[in-house]
Amino acid sequence: MYFLVKSWNKHNASQPILHLFRALSYIGAGSDRCASIHPNLIHPTAVIHPDATLGQGLTIGPFCTVGSSVKLGDFCKLYPGSHVLGDTQLGENCILMVGAVVGDEIPGRTSIGSNNIIGHHAVVGIKCQDLKYKAGDDCFLDIGDNNEIREYSSIHRSSKPEDNTVIGNNNLIMGTCHIAHDCKIGDKNILANGTLLAGHVVVEDHVHTAGATVVHQHCHLGSFSFIGGGSVISQDVPRFMMVSGERAELRGLNSEGLKRRGYSVKEGSRMICH
Repeated sequence: MYFLVKSWNKHNASQPILHLFRALSYIGAGSDRCASIHPNLIHPTAVIHPDATLGQGLTIGPFCTVGSSVKLGDFCKLYPGSHVLGDTQLGENCILMVGAVVGDEIPGRTSIGSNNIIGHHAVVGIKCQDLKYKAGDDCFLDIGDNNEIREYSSIHRSSKPEDNTVIGNNNLIMGTCHIAHDCKIGDKNILANGTLLAGHVVVEDHVHTAGATVVHQHCHLGSFSFIGGGSVISQDVPRFMMVSGERAELRGLNSEGLKRRGYSVKEGSRMICH
C-alpha cells in the first residue's frame, strides 16, 4: 500500500483536528473504488514505515509514528504525537489520544481488538518491569474490544514467552492505572484512578476497584467484588464480596453491585452458598 500526502494548509491550524488533513490518493490493486469512499487522512509530518499495513478511512495526525510491523484496522484515529511500534495490531475504530504509545520494538506482539480508546499519554504493550524478564524473549499482550484506557495508564506485556497479559472486553481503566506483566483481566470491570495491579493478578468480571487500590502479585479478585478506595489487597477476594482497608478485610456482600447487575440480595446470598 502506498499513500500520497498532499500539503497541509497551515492557515487551518486552529480548526478541529479533522480539518488539519487533506484527502489522500490510495494506490493498490483493486483499491481505487474503496479509496473514493473511505480515503485516509494523514498529516505530512507523520512518519509511516512503507512496510506498515494500513486499513481504510484512517486519520493520522501530526508527528505520529507507525512502525514497520504495525497493522492498523479500518477507521482508526491517531491524534497528534501518538505512536504505534513493534509487532502491533489495532482492530477497527481504535482511537489513540495525544501522546499515547502502543507497542514496543522488542520480540513478541501487542494485539488490540476493535473500538478501543487509548488515552492521553497512556503506554500500552511495552516491556515489563520484572527483573526475571530475559532480553530477547518473546512477550505478549492481548486486549479485546470496547475498552477505554484512560490518560497516563500503563499496561505491560508478559514476562515470559509461555504467558501473556490479557484484557478482555468492555473494561473501563481510569487514569494513572497500572496493569503489570501476566495479569488476566476479564470483562466489564471498572478500575478507578490509580489502581495498581502487580504481576500475575487475576481480575474476573464485573469487578469494581475504587481509587488508589493496590493489589499484590498473584492475587485473585472474584467476579462482582468491590474494593474500597485506598485498599491494599494481599489476599484473594471472593466473588460478590465487598472489602476495604489498609490490609483489606471483608465488609460484607456487595449488594449494590449485585443489584446493578439485576440480582437480588437473596440471589447473591444463594450463589455464595453454592
